[in-house]
Amino acid sequence: MRDKLEKLLAQGRDNALLRFGLGDACLKDGDAEQAVLHLAQATVQQPGYSAAWKLLGKALQQQGRLDEAEAAWTTGVTVATQQGDLQAAREMTVFARRLQKARDSQAQAPAATPEGAAG
Repeated sequence: MRDKLEKLLAQGRDNALLRFGLGDACLKDGDAEQAVLHLAQATVQQPGYSAAWKLLGKALQQQGRLDEAEAAWTTGVTVATQQGDLQAAREMTVFARRLQKARDSQAQAPAATPEGAAG
């Protein structure tokens, strides 16, 4: 599938839907780096494409680019809400909350470790 989509891109058929499909295929192949490139381009070509924002956040998260993932989801929530895509907005809100909870847990963990080691 990815090969077919890359051929279409090489033929000059560049558009947001194609970039979204390529980003999704790259993620399924475990290639988050390429997925980010294609999904970011999809959001440039069609800023109102809420599904692209959602998948871009996931790809960025897989790369460990957590601030950027959160920013993509935050933008995606705004876009999805404006488009009336409430399900996508809810999903991205949940993703961003989970990311924040994970960050909060990591921030608290190092502080607890030295105290336990001292005792």
